[in-house]
Formats: sequence, structure tokens, C-alpha cells
Amino acid sequence: VQLQASGGGLVRAGDSLRLSCAASGRTSDANIFGWFRQAPGKERAFVAAVRWRGSPTYYANSVRGRFTISRNSVKNTIYLQMNSLKPEDTAIYYCAADPKTYGDRDVEYQWWGQGTQVTVSS
Repeated sequence: VQLQASGGGLVRAGDSLRLSCAASGRTSDANIFGWFRQAPGKERAFVAAVRWRGSPTYYANSVRGRFTISRNSVKNTIYLQMNSLKPEDTAIYYCAADPKTYGDRDVEYQWWGQGTQVTVSS
């Protein structure tokens, strides 16, 4: 499975941004897709995940209620809609996938895309 993340950028606090992750290859091998982020000087952290078949979705407490993960099975794309962005959301965001049906740790994911930078100014 190959993953290509896009959609990052520089926004102001309170703005919205939507990240996309295009999946290709043997996408049928993947059951869970997740977003992780890594801020400067910090470890990579779980943000959200969704099963390819649909619900349920999973969120980190820090983003629940502000971020929404979804997938378009026709376009083979996973989205992360980010609303009410805060400066602490600044990080490189990565999409990932795995054959398992759940995972909230980066070590649980087999396939990774390149990161996309999100910067939120105050």
C-alpha cells in the first residue's frame, strides 16, 4: 500500500484545513487508516483513525470534537477535516495504514505516507 498525504499549510488559529491521504496499490490489504502528527521535539502521536469499511472512528482526546476523519472508498482517499485549529496543532501530519482493524500507536501501522506540514499561527 502506498500513501500520499497532502493539504498542509500555514493558517491562523481558529481556521480550518483539510488533509487528504490518497491510497494506492493493494489497498484491500489495509483495514485501518490513521493520522499521526509529530511536533518539533516531540514523539509522533496518534490523531485519528478510521476503518476502511466505515465506522467506527477513533480520536485522540486533544482533537475530539474539532477534527473529523473520513474516507471515500471510490477515490481511495482518507481525509482529516481540522476545524478550530490551535497553535498546538502545529506539526507534521502523517497518514498510515495497517491490515489490523485498530491501532493508536505508530508501531502498529505498517504503511506510511510522507508527512505534510501544518502550521497554525496565533
